[in-house]
Amino acid sequence: MTRSTFLKSTVAASGLVGVAQELTAADAPGSSAREYFEIRKYTLKSAEKQRVLEAYLKDAAIPALNRLGVKNVGVFLPEKPEGAPVVYVVLRYSSLDQLAKTAELLADAALQKQGAAYLDAPAADVVYERVESWLTQGIDGLPTMTVPAKGSQVYQLRIYESPTEKTAKKKIEMFDIGELAIFKRCGLNAVFFGETIVGPLMPNLTYMLSFSDAAARDQAWNTFRGDAEWAKLKTTPGFTDKEIVSRITNIVLVPAAYSQI
Repeated sequence: MTRSTFLKSTVAASGLVGVAQELTAADAPGSSAREYFEIRKYTLKSAEKQRVLEAYLKDAAIPALNRLGVKNVGVFLPEKPEGAPVVYVVLRYSSLDQLAKTAELLADAALQKQGAAYLDAPAADVVYERVESWLTQGIDGLPTMTVPAKGSQVYQLRIYESPTEKTAKKKIEMFDIGELAIFKRCGLNAVFFGETIVGPLMPNLTYMLSFSDAAARDQAWNTFRGDAEWAKLKTTPGFTDKEIVSRITNIVLVPAAYSQI
């Protein structure tokens, strides 16, 4: 039995017929290879330093990354800033080899020239407090990024921590066998779903959603909460929150004007 057949039969056995039908329709030969998604969180020294970072990203780093073949670089700011300024960057890699190539970024002469204000900041006047980063890999149900429709103005970055490595796999399975299809039907537009393989708060699943505006976001979540198949799935033994999720972090973001996601 193939994994695809197993997933669909598991869903059907749970009584989630609509979801099983959606998985069948989506099942096709030649599926895309798994992608990797890196999330970087820059905590800046000040609003002035945020402007320095954003100029570097817009004019130097993103063009250089694009030249290396790294497309769809996303740059996001918190919808409601609190405390020190923060900027999130999402990087999409087609392979780990492509990720490794980003180590060559500083060899790019145009980057050095365009990004001098950021790259050459003296030790006594650096731009950021620190950069945090975590690397994720696409899950079976959504192995690659879905670039959102133009005009998307509200994003959610959500992190689901799990008690153990096994329960983290169980949460991913839950999305694979049904929750992703329910998300899609309810208007929760997935940008990417990534199992974290390197980084903090492990084990966890990190994913991003996009919406046209705040009203669309609220409507989609309300539809999801009232969905009959979701009600069945979330109460299925082995898939309840108390068994497989220990903490959820929800970060509401807006895209920078130059973001490619």
